[in-house]
Amino acid sequence: MSGSGNTLSGGRATMSHGRREDPQYMRSLAVKAAAELEDASAQEIIRWATGTFGDRICITSSMTDAVIIHLASAVRPGIDVLFLDTGYHFPETIGTRDAVEAVYPVNLVNVTPSRTVAEQDAELGPRLYGRNPDLCCYLRKVEPLERTLRHGYDAWISGVRRDETLARRTTPVVDWDAKRQMVKVNPIARWTAADVDEYIAAEGVLVNPLVYDGYPSIGCRTCTSRVAPGGDPRSGRWAGTGKTECGLHA
Repeated sequence: MSGSGNTLSGGRATMSHGRREDPQYMRSLAVKAAAELEDASAQEIIRWATGTFGDRICITSSMTDAVIIHLASAVRPGIDVLFLDTGYHFPETIGTRDAVEAVYPVNLVNVTPSRTVAEQDAELGPRLYGRNPDLCCYLRKVEPLERTLRHGYDAWISGVRRDETLARRTTPVVDWDAKRQMVKVNPIARWTAADVDEYIAAEGVLVNPLVYDGYPSIGCRTCTSRVAPGGDPRSGRWAGTGKTECGLHA
């Protein structure tokens, strides 16, 4: 490969130094990869991403399950996994995080907000999540993630799928995250919920026990409720508020 930068060939890529801080180049890289990898397997997409960005790529996980972690760590052992420790998680979610760290060959990075829950309550009043959930999500999820990504990475891997919400229907397998000026990789964007369940069963992937107790989509305990059998898996998130996204993927 010449020193002209990153090119795709058969789903594989290499990157020369000095191009990662060029947003126009990075955006064109993402667009090209999205087209060429649209029909690739999740493993092939991850192989391209980790081959391209090396140690400058990470996974983000809500610890609803470890599907993305299982996939990525098999391709690149030791990959960083960012967990946003909001201070409001269910004990089961914290337990799943700890189990992931023990079971999979990953480097778990516990990302915390700039304010503790007590400090936020003192400054902005208690139960901000009920009065202004968008601000609470920004302070406890969005800002901590952006701060961490900005200082350590050029790309990130998410478990976003097209079948989850209307807003995610057009999610590419490789995207240009304009807000953060970096590449976002969505290896299982094309998967359905049934595909996820099949993979979990076949591979024995770790799953948050709350999933089997009526919580198919898990966020903070303050803003997540059980979903009736057969209901929209995302309907338990910020129920009754009209809110569907925390801001990480929007």
